[in-house]
Amino acid sequence: MALVGVVLGSKTDASLIQPGIDILEELGIDYQVSVISAHRNPDKARKYGLEAGKRGFEVIIAAAGYAAHLPGILASWTTIPVIGVPLSTSELKGVDALLSITQMPAGVPVACVGINGAENAALLAAQILGVKHDEIKQAYNKYKQGLAGD
Repeated sequence: MALVGVVLGSKTDASLIQPGIDILEELGIDYQVSVISAHRNPDKARKYGLEAGKRGFEVIIAAAGYAAHLPGILASWTTIPVIGVPLSTSELKGVDALLSITQMPAGVPVACVGINGAENAALLAAQILGVKHDEIKQAYNKYKQGLAGD
C-alpha cells in the first residue's frame, strides 16, 4: 500500500518531481503519483484530500508552479502532513510558487522545501514516516550515512 501520495499540478511537472520519486524508490517507500490541477479540477483535489487517509497515505507531496495552490488546497481537506514543492515553471522561476506555498493561513499548515526541491520533499517524507515505520527510519539513516561518506 502506498504511504506517500505524490500529486502534480500538471503532467508537464513530471521531470521536476522525478528526483523525489527516485529517492522514494531508493528508500523503499511505496508511493502513488496523481495529476490534479487545483484550478482546473478543484472537485478532484477536494476528493483526493478527503480520501487520502482512507487510501492509506501518511504523507502527501504536492508539487506545483505559478500560484501553486495545490499543496494548500490539499492541506485544507486533510489532516495528513502535506509537503509543498514549488516548481520553477513560471517567468518568476518559482519564486511565485514558493511564496504561495509558504504563506498559508493559520490552521492550514504546509511544509515547504526549496524551489524544485523534490529530493528534500521525499527525504522529509521519509523522516515523517520513520517515526512510525522502523524500516523507513533505517533506510533513511543508511542514506544519511552515505552522504557523510561513512
